[in-house]
Amino acid sequence: MTETIIEFRDVEYRIDIRASHPILSGVSLKIHQGETVALLGRSGSGKTTMLKLINRLRNCTAGDLLVEGKSIGDWDPIRLRRRIGYVIQEVGLFPHFTIEQNVGLVPRLENWPTDRFYSRYCEVMQMVGLSGEQYATKYPRELSGGQRQRVGVARALAADPAILLMDEPFGALDPVTRAELQQEFLSLEHRVSKTVVIVTHDLREALLLGTRVVLLDSGRIVAEASSKEFLKLDQPVAREFIAASELVPGAAK
Repeated sequence: MTETIIEFRDVEYRIDIRASHPILSGVSLKIHQGETVALLGRSGSGKTTMLKLINRLRNCTAGDLLVEGKSIGDWDPIRLRRRIGYVIQEVGLFPHFTIEQNVGLVPRLENWPTDRFYSRYCEVMQMVGLSGEQYATKYPRELSGGQRQRVGVARALAADPAILLMDEPFGALDPVTRAELQQEFLSLEHRVSKTVVIVTHDLREALLLGTRVVLLDSGRIVAEASSKEFLKLDQPVAREFIAASELVPGAAK
């Protein structure tokens, strides 16, 4: 049986413990080693909150969340975050750091030797389709949006984390660049063994990149299925997404 890497156990999250309406409620989910789970839902459905609970940018207000078999509350937040790659829509590169410095942030915090780091830097830049040597001394402002997003993925992979979290990583890009990066990421999935959780509101993207799609609505999981089976679901919210995306059964990968 495939090892469970992330497990939500009846998780609840409220901004304020006195708030009447939780952001997440009754969330239970197992994410297994090596799979890519796409968290799908409308804005405000709770999908980004789920992502932030995994690396303790938020803390559960009820229930439990396990990462690599260990309760989230027992993890040192800094140690946990250094074990998880994190990619966001706006990239979050440090503008005053060169590309090499941005990509090397976590390895250098972990005191990697220079030779080991530079070898890894070149390797991950090549993975995302960029020349490490060519971009090493450039700054984020000198890159296009698509190039910055590639660097963001390289930075997330640099310390070779087992888990990769991606929060609408391609949402701010033009359609052509977005499609190119989706295909590059799909190729990357097959070359590196990572457990990936990706947040999206785009059903087509979820079906393309995810091995499993988890649908949220109003802070609850209302459906989940493999990317091949999702279009066959007879669930009201799922049918709304399918109809809005103009997809029909059989269109998944």
